[in-house]
Formats: sequence, C-alpha cells, structure tokens
Amino acid sequence: MRSSTATSQAETDRALTARFERDAIPLLHGFYPQAMKLTRDRTEAEDLLQETAAKAFAGFHGFNDGTNLGGWLYRILVNTHISGYRKQQRRPMQWLTHEITDSQLVAEAGHSSSGLRSAEDQVLDLLGDNDVRAAMQKLPEKLRTAVYYADIEGRRFKEIAELTDVPIGTVMSRLHRARHRLRSLLADVARERGYCLTDVA
Repeated sequence: MRSSTATSQAETDRALTARFERDAIPLLHGFYPQAMKLTRDRTEAEDLLQETAAKAFAGFHGFNDGTNLGGWLYRILVNTHISGYRKQQRRPMQWLTHEITDSQLVAEAGHSSSGLRSAEDQVLDLLGDNDVRAAMQKLPEKLRTAVYYADIEGRRFKEIAELTDVPIGTVMSRLHRARHRLRSLLADVARERGYCLTDVA
C-alpha cells in the first residue's frame, strides 16, 4: 500500500509533467530555427532540442509561474549548446588510421586523462556490464524501458513516446527518474567496492 506522501508526490509529478507538456513542449518545438542557427546541422539541432527538453524538464519544478518561460527555455538551449561546444573542443582529434604517427598516439593518450571524463563515466568503467545490468533490473519496468530505448538504442523522445504510447513529457519524467536512480545504485555499488566517488550522487 502506498503511503500518503508517495501518493501526493506521484500526483505532484503528474501535474508537473502535464504542465510541462502543455506549456513548454510547444515552445521548444518553436526553437528549431534557433537550434539550426546554432548548430548548422539538422541532426545536431534535433539533438540539441532533445537535450534542452531533458534539462528543462529536470529543472521545471524550480521554474516560477508567471515569469518568461520562453526566455528560460532559450537560455537553457544556448547554455546547452555552449556546454556541448566546449565538450567537443576537449575531444581528441580524429585521424584516419593510416595517417596516425607515434607522436600523435602519445598526444592522444594525454586526452584520455580522468580530468576530462565525468564521474559517471568513470563509475561505468570501474563497474562493468553485469553491475549495470543488475542496477537496471532494480528499476521499475516503465523506467527501465525508457532508459533502454534512450540510452541503449539511442532513440529520441518522440520515438519512445510512440513506442510506449505515452506523452513526450512522461518519457522525459521517466528518464529523469530512472537516470537519477541508476546513478545512485551504481554509486552505492562502487562505494561498496572501496572506490571513492564523492562526485556521484
């Protein structure tokens, strides 16, 4: 039997998801031209919009009604683009394999230092597939399905919504909760094995 706190939290989550779908999703669809201007590539523009939607949904509980939602979403779009650009700049250069020299291999090795990788990436490297699978199995089926389609198959929110027959906002909500839970589960496993992972929550 669910506690009254869990029930009220579920109702709050549903209301937040419905409000996001009603107010934010239509505005985000309208940002496609801006995303194209920033990225100059159709696929990258779609990826940017999807990442913006995910970040906006994750922070939507903190958005104040009555303030400029379009402006708030646009700031997230631009900041997400800038953040992605910086990550791209830090990525190692790519060469065709027949052109690689020993000095380039040495230079490449310097780019793979742990300072350029997120704590979550480091945890996944330390743990391995069985731990990730075990953590995935602990998720409720709906959350597990959302993560599988998004992070393993690489599908977009719209595709996942069609496959699971739920609104896009529900997909984003499930992904947000699933990823948060997975981070927590995997961090617990890593700590049990003696790894120091203060950055992972």
